[in-house]
Amino acid sequence: MCFEKQRYTFAIMYHRRCSFLTALSLIISFAMIPNTANAQRPQKPVLYGKHWVAVTGKPLAATAGARVFMKGGNAVDAACAMIAATSTMWDTLSWGGETQALIYNPKTGKVIGINALGVAPTGATAAFYKSKNMQYPPEYGPLAAVTPGTPGGILVMLAEYGKLSLKDVLEPSIEMAEGYPMDAGTSNAIERQKSWIKKWKYSREVMLPNAGQTKEGPAEGEIFKQPDLVVTLRKLVEAEQTALKAGKNRKQAIMAAYERFYKGDIAKEFVRGTQEEGGLLTLDDLAKWDVKIEEPVKTNYKGVDVYKLNLWTQGPAMLQALNILENFDVKSMGYNSPKYIHTIYQAMSLAFADRDFYYGDPYFAPSEPLAGLLSKEYAKERAKLIRPDKNDPEIKPGDPYPFQTGTNPFAELLRNWKVAPSDRQTQAPPGMGVRTGSGSDRIDSPFEGEFPDKSFYGGTTSVQAADAEGWVVSVTPSGGWIPAVIAGRTGIGLSQRAQSFVTDTADGPFNVIEPGKRPRVTLTPTLALKDGKPFLCFSVQGGDSQDQNLLQFFLNTVEFGFNVQRATEAPNINSFQMRSSFGAHEIRPGRILLANSTPQNVRDELTKMGYTLTFEERTSGPITAIYFDRKNGSMWGGASTHGDDYGIAW
Repeated sequence: MCFEKQRYTFAIMYHRRCSFLTALSLIISFAMIPNTANAQRPQKPVLYGKHWVAVTGKPLAATAGARVFMKGGNAVDAACAMIAATSTMWDTLSWGGETQALIYNPKTGKVIGINALGVAPTGATAAFYKSKNMQYPPEYGPLAAVTPGTPGGILVMLAEYGKLSLKDVLEPSIEMAEGYPMDAGTSNAIERQKSWIKKWKYSREVMLPNAGQTKEGPAEGEIFKQPDLVVTLRKLVEAEQTALKAGKNRKQAIMAAYERFYKGDIAKEFVRGTQEEGGLLTLDDLAKWDVKIEEPVKTNYKGVDVYKLNLWTQGPAMLQALNILENFDVKSMGYNSPKYIHTIYQAMSLAFADRDFYYGDPYFAPSEPLAGLLSKEYAKERAKLIRPDKNDPEIKPGDPYPFQTGTNPFAELLRNWKVAPSDRQTQAPPGMGVRTGSGSDRIDSPFEGEFPDKSFYGGTTSVQAADAEGWVVSVTPSGGWIPAVIAGRTGIGLSQRAQSFVTDTADGPFNVIEPGKRPRVTLTPTLALKDGKPFLCFSVQGGDSQDQNLLQFFLNTVEFGFNVQRATEAPNINSFQMRSSFGAHEIRPGRILLANSTPQNVRDELTKMGYTLTFEERTSGPITAIYFDRKNGSMWGGASTHGDDYGIAW
């Protein structure tokens, strides 16, 4: 009996030891699963709203949106107030930049596109820039400018779809122009860029109020005043109020302000100040420019209709990537597993290769092959090119023309397309900012100083607004960021968007600069509808990374069930395997940005696949979003912790 008892005791101990080892093995196994959906706890709470939600790039600007909502405005009014406020705060944009928006109109059940992107001015030809020994239009300075789009975008959106007066909507931004407490990020940006700012008379007068001191720009918390901008904004309100007194209706009165900006005394001073600094803009350029109200493009991903603006933005690249990814079971791969990251990277590389070749201003001939690019059958063919175990650094544009009617007008260029852009020397004449290299060789990027490659996914701002009536607005305004040339006594900074053009058809036949043409931009708001009703609206800061981060945000919610706040904060990847839309338009095949939290086994697998790994704590610009809870009749706002982006809900 003693022996039997001993054997029984040993059996129990052995069983317990095996159970412990099994449990330990499971714990270790779970620990090796990369960034699971349950691994990340959001740092910010979800913003729950019943009546409205306002989210944007700065806390004060979100307050501007809230103030307009509290006055009885709808989501369009609030979005316009937030664009105006962020422009006044130089949140990587100014009043001379550009505005891109998607609006859901609950009265019609339709999504509307707002194209308030400026165009290249008179004289801005490829030959002109080449004559100045520039391979591309410069990053900074007066020759980087296109016509200002943000004022027109705000005024047209407000006139067509808002409820309040321009006076009500501009009230917060006028108060801010009179003086607001400077935030740390903008203060530091001004200080970093003061060598550029000093080159331009009106810029240094506004941006360097402490000239001669150690810190010449406004300090954190200092009341920053812009008296010239105050006068300009008051002139817009004055034009509206005068028109109302003359018997004009609300829409006509707002458009009277539009006329004053683009054809009146504001336009004259804007052009005079621009030309004084060596810019090309003319009065005729401003007078001929107009805002386009467009039908957006869309695709359906597993029952969700995803809307983007047309091919004058990079937005359709996200739709192309979704079409490609429909051919894979990405959910079964596991969130941020090596296979998932690899598949996402390859899908994006295929979509962005098409972007680099085919995207451009659809108002100029020849027409871009939109139907073919967004064809599900074309996506299937592109998906077949993905190697399951290795990055393909030689991914090139495809030919979508067989998937629609027509013949490729650039078939020869396509056959000769190089992965890297032309390698002609880029030289910067005095006073012109042009990137002359990559990485640490880049000069004075306005986004450098926080972490490497910030210039890739920094910049821009975003605006999301929604209300109980059903209006939903997603905006990605940008342009005129620090350092900007301020145009005379208008207080308005010029856009730098011309740098997104190319000057040679071999570098992108649809995007060659010419007067009156819009550059293909990275700015890309997003709306998603489910069963014909708003499901998500979202956008993000950042250049070529925008649709990469938005693609992953969308998959985080649709495939992995993240709530809106968790999805904004979740670690993303960034590919650099596309031609940069800025500076020297460089490309870095195989380069990938990963979060510091990426497990070692994932790093090892990706290295084996041929990727060059880089790491940061934060791997995207600040994503902002609103989710619509149809079951409970509520709206859920989200803003990531990656910047100053903030929201208010009620």
